[in-house]
Amino acid sequence: MRQIRIAFDIGLDAFYRFLADDGWAIASHIALSTLMALFPFLIVLTSLAGFFGSRDLADQAMNLLLEVWPDQVSNALSGQIHQVLTTTRGDALTIGLVLAVYFASNGVESLRVALNRAYSVTEPRRWYWLRLESIGYTLIAAVTALLMAFLIVLGPLVLEIVRRYVPLMVENNERLLTVARYGITIAAMSVALIILHTQLPAGRRTFPQILPGIVFTMLGSLAAAIGFGLYLARFANNYVTMYAGLASVIIALVFLYFIAAIFVFGGALNAAIIRSRLPSGVSLQAAQSLEPAEKPV
Repeated sequence: MRQIRIAFDIGLDAFYRFLADDGWAIASHIALSTLMALFPFLIVLTSLAGFFGSRDLADQAMNLLLEVWPDQVSNALSGQIHQVLTTTRGDALTIGLVLAVYFASNGVESLRVALNRAYSVTEPRRWYWLRLESIGYTLIAAVTALLMAFLIVLGPLVLEIVRRYVPLMVENNERLLTVARYGITIAAMSVALIILHTQLPAGRRTFPQILPGIVFTMLGSLAAAIGFGLYLARFANNYVTMYAGLASVIIALVFLYFIAAIFVFGGALNAAIIRSRLPSGVSLQAAQSLEPAEKPV
């Protein structure tokens, strides 16, 4: 009973901190920034795929990234995404691509702001270093997406080779490929969340300190995707009626808003758990290695 009470108090503390830190407003900022960064990111993805010699990889990578989105959301944007991915551009590796990378990094910056507020830390680093770091994460994300897509494309060939030597171990390519797609996507999301919580905000947190928020974000995002998908299956026409040609954008924006709110609350939950375990006289900033812990008198 005592453990339930402690868990309830921590959850309530996280919720109040979420509200005090303007969590809903921050979530809307993340959602809009992410949506605005999506298409510049696609341009970067396409340019890198062309550099590696296969523009089809960009299409495969985007399908992999949208694997966990509800069908109604991903289908709403599929036409615009496909148009961006298949458009031939002559500005690759020029000022156009540089601007695309810069605008795509805005999504990373919005996540940094959210986590700094969730963990109640003040950013001491220079803004230009932070922007360069965000650009680096954007490029790493694009290259990683292409590598994951390459693994998926290579999957049938690998399975065929395995089947030739161990026929009893590989019976259903389709099922294994489906499991592989979801497995790779979930693994990539887990690694991304770990990097975001440990490296993006100021200070340092250990893996046990960030694990509860990551688990909450993963499970909460899955529940939100399923719930929002069921809602759209019945009421998607409401968006078409209300927003007309903007319906696809609004659907994606609302979905990203829910996911962003879950992400921000995950950070607030981690901070609440850290606070609940601090000895008397030790601040949350000290616990995150931002300042020396106060010595007991």
